[in-house]
Amino acid sequence: MITLIADTISSIPPSLAVEMGIPYVPQIVIFGNDSYKDDYEMDTETFIKRLRASPELPKTAAPSPAMYAPLYEKYTADGNTVVVLAPSGDVSGTLRGATVGAEDFPGRDIRIIDTRTVGSGLGSIVFQAHKWVHEGMDADTLVAKVKEMARRQRVYFVVDTLEYLYKGGRIGGAKMLMGSLLQVKPILQMTDGHIEPLENQRTKRRAVARLKELVAAECPRGDEARLTIMHGDALDEANVVADEIAAETGMPRPEIYNLPPAILVHAGPGIIAVSFFVKPD
Repeated sequence: MITLIADTISSIPPSLAVEMGIPYVPQIVIFGNDSYKDDYEMDTETFIKRLRASPELPKTAAPSPAMYAPLYEKYTADGNTVVVLAPSGDVSGTLRGATVGAEDFPGRDIRIIDTRTVGSGLGSIVFQAHKWVHEGMDADTLVAKVKEMARRQRVYFVVDTLEYLYKGGRIGGAKMLMGSLLQVKPILQMTDGHIEPLENQRTKRRAVARLKELVAAECPRGDEARLTIMHGDALDEANVVADEIAAETGMPRPEIYNLPPAILVHAGPGIIAVSFFVKPD
């Protein structure tokens, strides 16, 4: 028997994870001396309100090894297998927490995969892995197919300001300064697990239009592309983008996901992102 373990960076609503029977580990959001788990203690709407009212930027902490230990104990009993689908180790400490936690269970079959991504693309990987498990796939094949799928993901996004990425250590000071001086809206991408600039646009409207062009040029037609849209406090804009992509490309209307607080700490409100999977080579 295989049990998948995921976390809130996958953008899967906690209630849906429960419904699917997937053990779900929260990230920690810290406002001053107060800390919250970003599942049932602080959802995205509550986080945005607190963020806008806070005089200082919040911080995040990845799940500790102790948060994984009881799950490993429970789900590896009787020789069963656990597969942890972790967000990119380059932008989150979740992978390390899961790995260190597994060290207390020598001999247990615990497999930890760095999916090299975050957000709804990671959620899509979790959904597909869940399907494979219920079809009876063995652990070795599952791990190989998850890694192959992860390599095919594409994520492009636009933020309202580079301030959050800079203060969270996700981009350097030079990029922050250049973006501020030029007053540009950069299009960013996830590349092998870390954030890199793709190109600059003069306005957010043009940057979002460019996201749609990237989808039209690179995203395969059909459900297998698992095209999704992510946003932070920008649902109306996300709905417009979803409608226009469907109308202009003939693809199914993309599902829309709220980004969780642990991502919005670093991206800030107003982010719009697209995620999809290209065809195998």
